[in-house]
Amino acid sequence: MTKHIIVTGGVVSSLGKGITAASLGRLLKARGYKVTLQKADPYLNVFPGTMDPTQHGEVFVTDDGHEGDLDLGHYERFIDENLTCESNFTAGRIYQGLLEGDLRGDYSGGTVQVIPHMTNAIRERFISVADSDTDIVITEIGGTVGDIESLPFLEAMRQFIHKVGKSNAINIHLTLIPYIKTSGELKTKPTQHSVKTMLEIGIQPDILICRSGKELAKSIKEKIALFCNVDTSSVITGMDVGTIYSVPLVYRKERLDEIVISKLNLKCNKPNLDKWEKFVKALITPKHTVTIGLCGKYVELADAYKSIVEALIHAGSENNTKVVIKWIDAEKVEKEGAKKYLQDVSGLLVAPGFGKRGVEGKIAAIKYVRENKIPYFGICLGLQCAVIEFARNVCGIKQANSLEFNEKTKHNIIDMMADQKKIADKGATMRLGAYPCNVQKNTKAFIAYKKELIYERHRHRYEVNSNYKEQLSKFGLTFSGICPSNGLIEIIELKNHPFFVGSQFHPELKSRATAAHPLFREFVKASLLFAGKKKKI
Repeated sequence: MTKHIIVTGGVVSSLGKGITAASLGRLLKARGYKVTLQKADPYLNVFPGTMDPTQHGEVFVTDDGHEGDLDLGHYERFIDENLTCESNFTAGRIYQGLLEGDLRGDYSGGTVQVIPHMTNAIRERFISVADSDTDIVITEIGGTVGDIESLPFLEAMRQFIHKVGKSNAINIHLTLIPYIKTSGELKTKPTQHSVKTMLEIGIQPDILICRSGKELAKSIKEKIALFCNVDTSSVITGMDVGTIYSVPLVYRKERLDEIVISKLNLKCNKPNLDKWEKFVKALITPKHTVTIGLCGKYVELADAYKSIVEALIHAGSENNTKVVIKWIDAEKVEKEGAKKYLQDVSGLLVAPGFGKRGVEGKIAAIKYVRENKIPYFGICLGLQCAVIEFARNVCGIKQANSLEFNEKTKHNIIDMMADQKKIADKGATMRLGAYPCNVQKNTKAFIAYKKELIYERHRHRYEVNSNYKEQLSKFGLTFSGICPSNGLIEIIELKNHPFFVGSQFHPELKSRATAAHPLFREFVKASLLFAGKKKKI
């Protein structure tokens, strides 16, 4: 029978439930278990894809085209497994299903209620994410215990654990142990109250992970165990660390994986963390440092570009390099010029985005790095802006633009596919999920991938207009990646440049902690070489 671990959080939000779930998944996979993870979000939005990235962070896209919570990215990066649309659901999606069922007459005119209908639907989700060979499912319930919106999810968890039994499903509860500087004390009362709230709704946590900036003394663990009705050995210190990738090693030291295995009556194989430890060591003690500019319009919230940031970290580790990100507001570049923001970077990454705000700033930044031979990597809109800049300033097509930014443009270098324009529902015009791409030999893309056929994830609705392909090629733009199923342009690059590459897809979504994405790896390598040349000058 598949075992289940359900992760909850109390006291405050942003305690790191997602990183905890991902880290535990890494530890259990290192022991040979088949692990999958899922995120249950109590908010009423049906899909995270409709949410403002400055409020909720990036939208993570799976191979099957699901637009999910950013925690799915953490899961994939840590356990190195592809997740699916079954790996993320919201209260809004559950309610939508119930209401649609009511309109179809599924309930024969009966009263549709939170209990049992909503809780049953949530319980079904806990199970449906597992394949026939899945050993362990780790489910993270978003939000904070005590919030009204979380109650149906917690009740569903209570019912689920009661039904399958404590040997098949357990709860790990994260809390905060604040340090009062004036008295020099760690305070356990918030944790006690959080567990009390859980007990009031019928849930006894099996393991407590106490987030703290300081190590918990044995006496404090014993106090927490006594007041919260758990074993002292099941009170875990969740220490603050310099990098999230150290968390699995911290939990391994605290024997979290052993405690979980014991409570779920599983056989205990020794974990193999050699590759992970090597990766973390390269992060903590890098030989080199390089500064890369990340130009976007959501830079006030780093989580809006979470996967890009992590992909740069992975690529840095493989190059034994610490990547320092310089956040560049595209709108400021538009107003104040590119040189002010780019003269001290050794590489530029122009990030994805929707809408025209800040686009001219991105184009100006691209022009600067193209002319000054600074390594460039453009993702999605970053590719489109690079093509527009090249068309304007190299090909002489001064009015080159995207239909997204100017519906009356005479030169729609970036356009929407004809069949997409006919669709009234804008969401349905998106190209989502994994698509194939043929990589041309003797290009930077081929050097990176070392193979001719790749599969990458997309999230966009505008494409490079193939009608301009011949004209752009004539002036030196190389189309090194083409989708074989529809002929759309996937990768562009310049030959007479140390590294100038754009991808229509989102390579950051497939970068993993111990396996950096090839394009990110080569981009960081090129930026490091550029930095070395600058030092010599």
